[in-house]
Amino acid sequence: MTNSGIFFTSLLGGGVAGTVVDVVLFPVDTIKTRLQSERGFWKSGGLSKIYKGFLPAAAGSAPCAALFFCTYECSKSLLASQEVLKIPSPVVHMVSASLGEVAACLIRVPVEIAKQRRQDLTQGNRSAISILRSALRNEGIIRGLYRGFGTTLSREIPFSLIQFPLWEYFKATWSEHSGEPLASSQVALCGALAGGIAGGITTPFDVAKTRIMLADQSEAQKNTIMGVLRRIYIKEGFSGLCAGFIPRVMWISIGGTIFFGMYDLVTSTISASKFFSDDP
Repeated sequence: MTNSGIFFTSLLGGGVAGTVVDVVLFPVDTIKTRLQSERGFWKSGGLSKIYKGFLPAAAGSAPCAALFFCTYECSKSLLASQEVLKIPSPVVHMVSASLGEVAACLIRVPVEIAKQRRQDLTQGNRSAISILRSALRNEGIIRGLYRGFGTTLSREIPFSLIQFPLWEYFKATWSEHSGEPLASSQVALCGALAGGIAGGITTPFDVAKTRIMLADQSEAQKNTIMGVLRRIYIKEGFSGLCAGFIPRVMWISIGGTIFFGMYDLVTSTISASKFFSDDP
């Protein structure tokens, strides 16, 4: 497949996969956000209005996932083709996933801010556009729209460093043992297992990211990821660092099943059609 073929296949596959996951699993994400809120689960809204904040998430999911997979697949193809360097496959997957996360976070962070402030009912009943305008006007681009960018990368990059090498390893091992290419359902199961493991390990970073994004403006300026993690541990103990662990692992495992299954289904369908074939 040509480079343009890889780009557009990843673009479409990632966009479809990201949209489907967010539509199906948004309520679980809302519950996780409220569990991680410093105000507590019930004061943040409990089980009411669990689809609040859905529109900004839906609007951002397709371009975010599409940008990630475009960067990931193109970087993987480029690095793997460097025969002189002989980069080991796990390193190729780690570097590609990290670059993909940096690109995706340019869209993900503003969307997360709007979504999580909508999910936390103590933040008021403002629209996503109103939230982002207020953040931009009162706090500026960096401290407003991109508050928590570094924290999000601190969560997403370790997550991807674990998830994607595991996903690629599980796929390769299963395919080697079966002696044939994997079906989309099998790719989906590999994604579920890899995502669940990565999601569980990186839960404390997710808690810190949520606290920073939900903090008042005066508090947010003083927050660092290590400072937030330290305060959570002192005040709430280890259980505070693992707040939302079960819904996060469940959400990411189920999401991994849908996400990677849909991604493989779309990309394999496009590849089978030879729409981006090298042949004239």
